[in-house]
Amino acid sequence: MAEHVPFDVQSLLLETDTLDAFLAEVAAEARRRTPGADGCGVTLERDGRPFTVASAGASAPPLDDKQYDIDDGPCLEALRNDKEVHVSDMRAEKRWGDYPPFAAAHGTLSSLSLPLRERDGMAGALNLYAPAPDAFSAEDVHALRLLAAQAAGGLVLAVRLSDAQRFAADLQAALRSRTVIDQAMGVIMGQQRCTAEEAFAYLRVASQNRNIKLRDLCTRLVEGVSGTPPQEGAWTSRT
Repeated sequence: MAEHVPFDVQSLLLETDTLDAFLAEVAAEARRRTPGADGCGVTLERDGRPFTVASAGASAPPLDDKQYDIDDGPCLEALRNDKEVHVSDMRAEKRWGDYPPFAAAHGTLSSLSLPLRERDGMAGALNLYAPAPDAFSAEDVHALRLLAAQAAGGLVLAVRLSDAQRFAADLQAALRSRTVIDQAMGVIMGQQRCTAEEAFAYLRVASQNRNIKLRDLCTRLVEGVSGTPPQEGAWTSRT
């Protein structure tokens, strides 16, 4: 059995900017590992809705879309039942209604779908399509199993990184709001000769009485005193 170079998930995540780009590289790598395949699609499903995130080769998109339309097929069976689904010859296949003749008419006679293990509420499948029957050897299946396992771990990490980026954006917005409030507190402390705690209490009561968000009230106050918008802080990560 030929040795396959390990799929470097960590480096790929660092080199790609989006989840789509990461999974596009997964699809391309799957095609490289299976010479008999002419297409590969990566399907994800959330809240019962499957969608193709990335594909390599022209054969995958119409076959994926057909399965979504009928809500059935080897891709969805692998994804929803967490099992490999191997179709050796579409012309002899009796499962999934009119999908097998559709695939055969589009030039695909065999396929292999491998689950991307469900984690964090997301399920996925790696789908390979080939123009010849029995196109996937035992060596191909072994290589794709390794890739699917690595890709599943990378998928979870990519989703968590995306969540972390959203958290960082929320944190930056919160810091900008805090900076505006601090500037307004400084104005009140100068005008009223009071402590920071007293200034904040004053602003909070004024916000409640006027039914205005605290940040908006502070922005108006600073603009009224300085004649310019308040200076907003920026959050940067520590390296």
